[in-house]
Amino acid sequence: MPLYLSSLNSGSNGNCYYIGNGQVAVLIDAGISCRETERRMIRLGLSVRSIKAIFISHEHTDHTRGTEVLSRKYRIPVYITDATYRNSRMNLDPQLVKSFSARIPVNIGDLCVNPFLKQHDASEPHSFTVSGNSITVGVFTDIGTGCNQVEFHLSQCHAAFLESNYDEKMLERGRYPQYLKRRIRGGRGHLSNDQALELFNTHRSPFIQLLVLSHLSAVNNHPQLVQDLFSRHSNGIKIIVASRYEETELYCVQ
Repeated sequence: MPLYLSSLNSGSNGNCYYIGNGQVAVLIDAGISCRETERRMIRLGLSVRSIKAIFISHEHTDHTRGTEVLSRKYRIPVYITDATYRNSRMNLDPQLVKSFSARIPVNIGDLCVNPFLKQHDASEPHSFTVSGNSITVGVFTDIGTGCNQVEFHLSQCHAAFLESNYDEKMLERGRYPQYLKRRIRGGRGHLSNDQALELFNTHRSPFIQLLVLSHLSAVNNHPQLVQDLFSRHSNGIKIIVASRYEETELYCVQ
């Protein structure tokens, strides 16, 4: 049974990633409204009823904004660490709040979600891989550096969402204040295009089929720049740049 995946939205205005096997699905983050999540899934031919869990990577609102309404409306459990929940200011139904810990897999139907800690300026930030039927998809966004954990898990993936947040020259020459530039390119901010490319070139698995470049800055990056950069190194791997305005196609990995 293959895995299916889509970025429903990716960027500082909201992040939401769908991974499922045709029967059971999970969302990694729910940073767009419930209504937009519904609309985008319908356009992809997907049912929100198939979502059996939402996993929250960290408390920033571009990753949590739609969680409360989506969870309550469809009675979807939300997997979130205690510290992330405390700092998120969300008010979830207590019966639907499920805790998780790094490196302890969580089974959701036939899917296995494996959380691990990442470097980001949040309370308990995590990245995830989702596996089913020997297929693994990784979600690696909001990472300040490509640490050993990211390197290892990327090397196990058949497909991955990988942050490529900013172009270094655009950030340096841009209008952001210096404190924000330091935050973005610090070890707990975001990955540049060059850092993401180095991860991809050095640590991708020999069987990876699809790379979805994610969480692009609207100010300090450009989709075509990222597409061109990674396509030169793709070696037949499908390269997609996720949009901050609409969902990607639904991709099948098998």
